[in-house]
Amino acid sequence: MDKFYHSVRLDPDLCMGCINCIKRCPTQAIRVRNGKAQINNKFCIDCGECIRVCPHHAKLSVYDRMEDIKPYEYTVALPAPSLYSQFNNLDDVNIVLNALLLMGFDDVFEVSAAAELVSEATREYLSENPERLPAISTACPSVVRLIRAKFPNLIPNLLPLNPPVEVAAILAAQKAMEKTGLEREKIGIIFISPCPSKVTYAKSPLGTDHSEVDKVLAIKDIYPQLLPCMKAVGEDPPEIGSSGKIGISWGRSGGEASGLFTEDYLAADGIENVIRVLEDMEDQKFTNLKFVELNACSGGCVGGVLTVENPYVAEVKLKRLRKYMPVARNHMQMESEELVKWTSQVQYEPVFHLGDTMMESFVRLNKAERILKKLPGLDCGSCGAPSCKALAEDIVRGEAAESDCVYFLRDNVHKLSEEVSRLAADIVEGDRESYEKFKVLTKYIQRISEEITLLDRKEGRKGNDGKGSD
Repeated sequence: MDKFYHSVRLDPDLCMGCINCIKRCPTQAIRVRNGKAQINNKFCIDCGECIRVCPHHAKLSVYDRMEDIKPYEYTVALPAPSLYSQFNNLDDVNIVLNALLLMGFDDVFEVSAAAELVSEATREYLSENPERLPAISTACPSVVRLIRAKFPNLIPNLLPLNPPVEVAAILAAQKAMEKTGLEREKIGIIFISPCPSKVTYAKSPLGTDHSEVDKVLAIKDIYPQLLPCMKAVGEDPPEIGSSGKIGISWGRSGGEASGLFTEDYLAADGIENVIRVLEDMEDQKFTNLKFVELNACSGGCVGGVLTVENPYVAEVKLKRLRKYMPVARNHMQMESEELVKWTSQVQYEPVFHLGDTMMESFVRLNKAERILKKLPGLDCGSCGAPSCKALAEDIVRGEAAESDCVYFLRDNVHKLSEEVSRLAADIVEGDRESYEKFKVLTKYIQRISEEITLLDRKEGRKGNDGKGSD
């Protein structure tokens, strides 16, 4: 599988060339070229922010559908803890779990149950590896991909444990094979995801060579099908739930850290806040921390773009649901200890380097800084890049030109106009060489004027429809 596989995609037919996405993307992975957005696969971390802000719905997440699970002889649903937070007045997770069986799944295995195992393994890791603290949670794939590309010095701090969804998939597959006697290929392990990041994880995981998750469905697709099944279950469903407060809490920001029984932790959600925390960690601004929980989505997994409920309302619902639950109902066994650990290490991917070697990078960086001084520094986005710095780097990479900046073009037109006036005076005196220069400059100015007119029209369209940059 391509290490830069992504579930966040672009529909060019719906893209109107506005710059909402390029301004919101935390890794500056999007450019607008020739009136259409383009996503750089090497920079993208599948956080889904572009999906959230695109007014034309041109950004979308690729995931599986219910019909995709039909070829399997036996299917196991893996509901994320955030699924429980989508429903009003839910006081028993067994209603949701039994409803999944009525929908057509043969069995269910709670991701929150596996989360309790990961919490226990994390507590052991923190006590046995004081030299690698603070440990950074690896439950959010977008955060891991961000660190892999932009914060290589923090890779040793990554918690080398599989996320709960992977542990749940491994245990669910083992249980299904023992129960049915079927071969692994005939069993479908189906994760119900709140975000595109976990879709990407299933296709191209980090920390393990292969994910046991076979298909990934979106909560927003499952939700309308699940509601009538929940009504059919009734108020006193069979008890099949197997998780407690610790596991359920993983669905919201701070929930993972709360299961570690320590106050020496930091929890941040929202990709901008995550980046700020990682920058401060690189600068060694935090002391005496044991654990750092980071979630790309606001509110944690309840804020994923594949959910249906407001993340803050969902967080309250999750807190209410866990109120009368036991603390935990799952504990590490000898056979499950190895399942939780990573089988491969995350490697640094220098995708943001300007050159293939350090010397080339330094040379290009110096060139980009010189170009940046010529640009206006307005970060308006009219050039199709999110900032003047990003445009300067694109020019150095050979992916853009200085003339892409409308302000740069206007300044050049003024300078050329002065030169034309001077040459026109020389022509009067019969200077043949100046006359030839005059003709060349006139054509050049005409071409630049046409480009400026096109850019002005584009800016005017953005201003009139109210969907340009702020």
